[in-house]
Amino acid sequence: LAFAACGVTGYALADLAYGKGQGGQMLAGMLGRTIASPDAIHMTAVCVINDRGAWLLKRPQDFSPGEIPALAELAQKGALTELYHQSRIQIKDRKSTPPVKPGANFNINRWSLYAAGGTYFLPVSELTGLYINALLEAFDEASGLFIVDERNMLQPAGLKRFAASRGGHLADDPKEGRLLTIQALEACVAEAAAIEQGMMLQNLGLMAQALGLGGFPNFAPHPSAWFEALEFRLQPMAASRYLGMPKALSWLLGLLGKDGAVRYPVGLERNGETLLKTCTPTYYPRMRDAVEAVLQLKDQGFHGGSSWKEAPEKIPVPTRPAVEAAVAYCEYVTQRYGRFPVYNAPLRTVMGFQATYVDLDFYDRFYRPEALSATQRATSSP
Repeated sequence: LAFAACGVTGYALADLAYGKGQGGQMLAGMLGRTIASPDAIHMTAVCVINDRGAWLLKRPQDFSPGEIPALAELAQKGALTELYHQSRIQIKDRKSTPPVKPGANFNINRWSLYAAGGTYFLPVSELTGLYINALLEAFDEASGLFIVDERNMLQPAGLKRFAASRGGHLADDPKEGRLLTIQALEACVAEAAAIEQGMMLQNLGLMAQALGLGGFPNFAPHPSAWFEALEFRLQPMAASRYLGMPKALSWLLGLLGKDGAVRYPVGLERNGETLLKTCTPTYYPRMRDAVEAVLQLKDQGFHGGSSWKEAPEKIPVPTRPAVEAAVAYCEYVTQRYGRFPVYNAPLRTVMGFQATYVDLDFYDRFYRPEALSATQRATSSP
């Protein structure tokens, strides 16, 4: 099941790719997974939780280039169990889940969620790397998008010097239809990550059915509950600042002692090792360094292993104007709002998937015989 969710399959163009022309995007890698990812950036990981503990499944960029050929060979041989064991890192030694209660989950899930003997799969999207990757596309000469801040009287979001009206390359004339707000842009990023998670959930559902297991996706978008349960690194911020309240209202809440702290996830660390790192000031001294890290990921991922017999001499890379615009935008957002992104936490869950054996007695009592397949009956029989 874990392999179905996001396993490494080998060298293949199995990813969504954007611009191919001069100045267009460069794939972050040529290593295929069982789910697609924009520009092969692979910023969605999966946590696997069962009665024995919790594990993080590595993404392609979490392996060294030297490890990848052996992993691809295991996939091609069908040695999926061994591949799975080599692809996971234990993060908890006991079952860890949020409570099934209003606010953290829907009431309907209280009947069977986290059932004993089951396995829970939780996709976790790292939005900041995907965000920066999208900015490099948005700000190249071909796209030329211009972003304004809807919370700051629609002023340019750090991009004034890049505006076409000032001799730059970004189309700031509203008539051209290439203006976006920060909120609209971040909604696109969140939706792209959710689609990637959805592909994982579909694979899990199909594989659970094929194996004769029961399984269902369920609500998991609480901003912090899962991250608290799995002991991710959480960062505090005053609620008024986190929600972008006006300064006068923030001051009043503070005066009344009602401006509590919001804790939001920024990374995952264990035993001094960073397992999931966001492109934020928590892990980078400047947002320029975070942007350069995404560029390096794309360059190393592409050249660290591929299906090319001979790689092309010239591979289009993000242009320097696009990079500088991305840096200016990221610096504006973090300086004004104290975090990146503005509307979501850097790490985000949307849906989870529980797989478990089917309760045959329950189905025999309440359902028609054809409700279960022969495979499900065989798998769940004592």
